Amino acid sequence: MAVDATATVGLAFLALVIGNVALAFGPWFVRLADVGPVAAGFWRITLAMPLLAALALARGARPVAMTRGMWAMLAIGGVAFAADLASWHLGILRTTMTNATLFGNAAILIYPIYGFLAARSWPTRAQGIALALAAIGAGLLMGRSYQVDPRNFAGDLLCIVAGILYTVYFIVMAQVRATMRPLPALALASAATALPLLVFALLLHEQVTPQHWTPLLGLALVSQVLGQGCMIFALGQLSPLVVGIGLLVQPIVAGAVGWIEYGERLQGPDWVGVALVALALVLVRRAEVAPARTVAQEVGS
Repeated sequence: MAVDATATVGLAFLALVIGNVALAFGPWFVRLADVGPVAAGFWRITLAMPLLAALALARGARPVAMTRGMWAMLAIGGVAFAADLASWHLGILRTTMTNATLFGNAAILIYPIYGFLAARSWPTRAQGIALALAAIGAGLLMGRSYQVDPRNFAGDLLCIVAGILYTVYFIVMAQVRATMRPLPALALASAATALPLLVFALLLHEQVTPQHWTPLLGLALVSQVLGQGCMIFALGQLSPLVVGIGLLVQPIVAGAVGWIEYGERLQGPDWVGVALVALALVLVRRAEVAPARTVAQEVGS
């Protein structure tokens, strides 16, 4: 039993890393797409839905037995994810790839805080310091963005809004995953996401019909099927603190892509901000591991 549990957690960590690496390529695909940014989100979901539904059905998923409460949770999660994608994709075109992924994953801080509130416990001193350092680091990155180009500041704000909505999506889907397997959960939530994105795109008068499908197929398969698939699996196995830490993989990978493809080099204050965020996440990780080791030692004795 202990070995099985350890293996499951290990697989969840691997899924968390793979999912975040895959999701980090999302801003690149959005920039390459020849449709509007919100329309790109619509195609990300729409093109992925048939494959997700087929995979879920192949694994024996049958949603007919679900309660009304579960349907409501999936609908809320889908709408929150639609608003997240719309805001994030608009921000991607107005800031750097590093900032887009960093601020678009504001759940790095918010989701662990939710975990503390849900557990009805205050953060330890080390965890509190870590969260403060991460907030200062994010502030440095945001301040530098505004100094270089005020338009980046608007993009950062859009991505922060997206990060808050992404946290709502995480919270809802974590509750869904308590009783539902990852593939049907993702397939049904995606079904609730597509229509709001199409409505948003039409209201913004965006071009919806693409001439080139390759970036949109990449967005659907890499970001939605692989990236979100792995993340939804990890949400059912890992704590909010660990999931928040894992999100740091995204800005690192996206920053590398932005550097290679667009020459988006980090400057001095940016590196300080990144270092503070990285230090904060290391402290949070150590603060989480220490109690677990203590419990294990007590059990072993």
